[in-house]
Amino acid sequence: MKTSYNLLTDEQQELRLMVREFADKEIIPGVKDLDIAGEFPHELYRKAFDMGLTTMTLPEQYGGMGLDIFTYSLLKEEIARGDAGFAGAIAGCFMGSLPALLSGTDYHKNLVAECLNNGGVMAFCLTEPDSGSDSASMRTTYVDDGDSFVMNGRKCFISNGGVADLLLVFATKDRSLGNKGISCFLVETKSAGVSVGKHEDKLGYRTSATTDIIFEDCRVPKANLIGAECEGMAIMNRSLNRTRPTAGAGAIGNAQYAYECAVDYAKVRTSFGGKPICKFQGVGFMLADMYTQLEAARQMVWHACRCADAGVVDRKLFSAAKCFAADVGMNVCTNAVQVLGGYGYSREYPVEKRFRDAKIYQIFEGTNQIQRVIINSDICKD
Repeated sequence: MKTSYNLLTDEQQELRLMVREFADKEIIPGVKDLDIAGEFPHELYRKAFDMGLTTMTLPEQYGGMGLDIFTYSLLKEEIARGDAGFAGAIAGCFMGSLPALLSGTDYHKNLVAECLNNGGVMAFCLTEPDSGSDSASMRTTYVDDGDSFVMNGRKCFISNGGVADLLLVFATKDRSLGNKGISCFLVETKSAGVSVGKHEDKLGYRTSATTDIIFEDCRVPKANLIGAECEGMAIMNRSLNRTRPTAGAGAIGNAQYAYECAVDYAKVRTSFGGKPICKFQGVGFMLADMYTQLEAARQMVWHACRCADAGVVDRKLFSAAKCFAADVGMNVCTNAVQVLGGYGYSREYPVEKRFRDAKIYQIFEGTNQIQRVIINSDICKD
């Protein structure tokens, strides 16, 4: 049976099937115990590195695969179908490296390449305890001190925070300047004054090493400033125009596996005279709606990514794709639990994990409420 995947190039199909096989054989069985313990999958990350997945968006001249945004989103979906938290670890390399690749010098690009090409991990450090959606109110500061900047502050909910080798950090030189005072830096975690704080014990997304990152009189070489001082928000927005179109891919991948589990269960579970429950309209319509919603979300994300690759910057489309995919992901996983009934609520079956993992997509990379603010702002522009 032909599907929309038949529209992909041969290379895209081969990459997607390679990652799906990796997910089925390695990721899904490999993270079961790690999810319960809340541990980062170091061995899987090394295997992903060997496959080129941690450097897939790094340009070829810097040792990566040089994939476009659309192809990256295809693979991100398949990795998240294996495990959402692990997909986040891979995405951290994309998000952490992108500002340097878009706005940095050869020095910055080589610093990122050296980290990733040696199996290192990157993290994107923006969120703080008092500045989640309102990033302009961040409290992490830096001051000019000779040949370095001295940084102080605390970041929280940092994906890969506990395992990262290189950090992409936003800090302000003057809080009174708001957006206009923020700058962007590359900071090595081995630097004096950098430490890992609290490790979050999360509902889901548990294989992501989500921690606080603390800066105490951390000296950052001036060469590690990306762009000019106070250009941080512009650099961040430039990067978000390329990362946000892909944000929904993880939600779709996670929900896709929950949907597959629900279909498989509904075909073999019998009731009321030995009839498979998928043949009963109440369940069958749920499965049909799950498929419809997933395919609609997938096509919206694909369209957003293709627009980004073509240089079409449509903020409301990017936000809508992220928002819609995250809401669909949560709904599909909720209904997958319902199809399995009591078994859906049990850790013996995999859909309860997918339900727990689905919620984060409505929260991080800009809450769905913030996405709606962006959409409405663009709609209502004069």
